[in-house]
Amino acid sequence: MKITRQLCLPLLLTGLLASAVAAPSTATARTGGAHPATAPPGTVRPAAPRRAADDIRARIAALPGMRVVKENPAPAGYRSFALVYRQPVDHRHPGRGSFEQRLSLLHRSTARPMVLYTGGYDLNTRDPAFRAEPTTIVDGNQISVEQRYFGTSRPHPTDWSKLDIRQAASDHHRLIRALKTVYRAAWISTGGSKGGMATVYHRRFYPHDVAGSVAYSAPNNTDDRDDTAEDRFLQRVGSPACRSALTALQRAMLGTRRAEMAGRLARWAADQGSTFHTVGSADRALELTVLELPLLFWMQQEEGDDCAIPGPAAPGDALFTWFAEKTMLPAFSDYHLAAMTASYYQLGTQLGQVAMAAPQLAGLLRYPGIQEMRTYVPRSIPLRFQPEAMPDIDRWVRHHGSELLFVYGERDPARAEPFRTGRGSRDAHVYLAPHTSHVVSIGKLAPRDRARATAALRRWAGVDSPTES
Repeated sequence: MKITRQLCLPLLLTGLLASAVAAPSTATARTGGAHPATAPPGTVRPAAPRRAADDIRARIAALPGMRVVKENPAPAGYRSFALVYRQPVDHRHPGRGSFEQRLSLLHRSTARPMVLYTGGYDLNTRDPAFRAEPTTIVDGNQISVEQRYFGTSRPHPTDWSKLDIRQAASDHHRLIRALKTVYRAAWISTGGSKGGMATVYHRRFYPHDVAGSVAYSAPNNTDDRDDTAEDRFLQRVGSPACRSALTALQRAMLGTRRAEMAGRLARWAADQGSTFHTVGSADRALELTVLELPLLFWMQQEEGDDCAIPGPAAPGDALFTWFAEKTMLPAFSDYHLAAMTASYYQLGTQLGQVAMAAPQLAGLLRYPGIQEMRTYVPRSIPLRFQPEAMPDIDRWVRHHGSELLFVYGERDPARAEPFRTGRGSRDAHVYLAPHTSHVVSIGKLAPRDRARATAALRRWAGVDSPTES
């Protein structure tokens, strides 16, 4: 079975789900590095625009700590660069080691707004030509950031205690300070899912770095001991028939079909040379994913989608294939977990997790506590949860947050515990896209909300009209 890395992104809700939250790029990638189109024969190109286009690479490379790795194909009107920027391992003690943080820059014009985009993970699957929805709305530049300790942006040796939301926010702050010497127009920050959460955390610690922020599908787990909001949401979402079909499948997977399904997973692992040492066994991985099935199913299910759930007696190949695709089941092997250790570490130390209640599976569960983050993280890495981290973020949003847009899908379990504005919030808004799940955008909002959200974003960016250049 082929496992797509882009679909193996664990969220706060302990699931693995698709990362594409912002609207896809509407531009067509070009194949060369030249910025303007080639002029007709005999045309004399003005010297100043050519120098400006050619010089941006040199200006970026001249920033202290910045290195241009290469230039990539880019959408028309842009130039695209792969960059790395040297960051301190510990911003409180910058002399105690450093690492190179991987970046991707889409350059439009130094006179246009800049959008700081974070997906919350690595840049391994991100198309260098990708533009987040806010970038297209403001017709701006974009800097995409690989989060610390993900991908190649990890110091060696790895001190896990330096992976926290404040250190990551300081990475963004330091990068923005460096790039603002080149890009002096307004800055906007954005991200989806875990990246949306990181966008809010950055604003909490450095509220004046950007003029506004858009966070898509960002959960807000303020009490890691209480997951009843998610349980209630899953008891109401969708149709009763669809929920009943999910329950019947769960019971079959851990009942009459358990040995068969665990055996299929073990054989897949053997064929791939994979192991389940971290989770413990193929049977443990099966139980864990069965518990998370309703959460993951509804994150991918928009209104109008066919609720085609295999029955308990479905043929083995069809049943295993459907289940593995919905839950990214083989992603719980050691090879795939190793690439996501940083995410599970964050969940187990600050962001919080969701342990799904499962009264419908009474008598079928073998492994108490299997939904804890320790299941995903090797024992050699200490985990100590900091219960004050998320309530602090929540208080800041409600009492001091400003220039914030939160966008959720109506059918997305991530909105069971959403960010909320409060009396101290200023120019902060929460929007709900009807009939939509985890992959949400401003473009999916109802017309009035879409117009208001777009207007706010353009106002923050200092862009008055779509045709402004």
